[in-house]
Amino acid sequence: MSLWQQYLRPRTITEAIEALVTSPKPVASIAGGTDLLLDLEQGRHSAVHTLVDVTNVKELLAIEVRTERLFIGAGIPVNQIILNPLVSQNAQALVEACELIGGPQVRNVATLGGNTAHALPAADGTIALLAFDTKVEIAGTSGSRELPFSELFLGPGKSMLKHGEELIVGFYLDIKKPHQASCFKRIMRPQGVALPIINLAVWLERDENQIKNMHIAVGPGGPTPWRASEAEAILTGNSMDENLSQAALNALLNQVGFRSSLRRASSDYRRHLVESLYKDTLKTAWDRAA
Repeated sequence: MSLWQQYLRPRTITEAIEALVTSPKPVASIAGGTDLLLDLEQGRHSAVHTLVDVTNVKELLAIEVRTERLFIGAGIPVNQIILNPLVSQNAQALVEACELIGGPQVRNVATLGGNTAHALPAADGTIALLAFDTKVEIAGTSGSRELPFSELFLGPGKSMLKHGEELIVGFYLDIKKPHQASCFKRIMRPQGVALPIINLAVWLERDENQIKNMHIAVGPGGPTPWRASEAEAILTGNSMDENLSQAALNALLNQVGFRSSLRRASSDYRRHLVESLYKDTLKTAWDRAA
């Protein structure tokens, strides 16, 4: 049995939105399809009449500097993000996260837009983007708008995108300045390509031994992608030392909402692992910013 009845390939955002709105329902957009096709085959997604393939929409395929910000199109395969010098120069944590998404075959087709739109609280690309204080551009019937990345998520697997009406166009990250750096690390089970037990991304700016600014994203830290705001507040504006780092870790543990998962790990085990992951990721970002 066919998984869909109609397959469309628009060439512009306007055409894509028109296809989503006017095509026979149910309708879904597709780029890499590494999540959607499996969900359709295995019955985790309701039946679809029309698939709107956005891989020919040029506006979704750019990586470039726009008014002092790095723009990364939502339709670019993550392997191209890994290899792009603009991304590696300005967003090392994002490259490190993309390198861990699936296997080589998946990375050749999976997109950062799809990784984000799936709205899972521990998606590697999503956690990395959250640490950069990213802005996301969304297109719909009333035009395009830009909003803070964290506002995109409503719950596990749920985003504020209007289904069948809106698309993620891309992501805006600030251009890296001197003494700014980032790092992404995760812990996963040792067999092959595995889901993360826990992942963590750090972005920071330092002035000699002082932390000028700091972002820490942890997955899964709650029902939506999550920032350790209390730990960030303790670290920001202070000189780095062991006592300060430990105080921030304690604040993270008090704020975080780890849950148990049969496929990944218990909440207690995650709390045990996050200490070493936090210290390792923070130290790497700190050293890179020197």
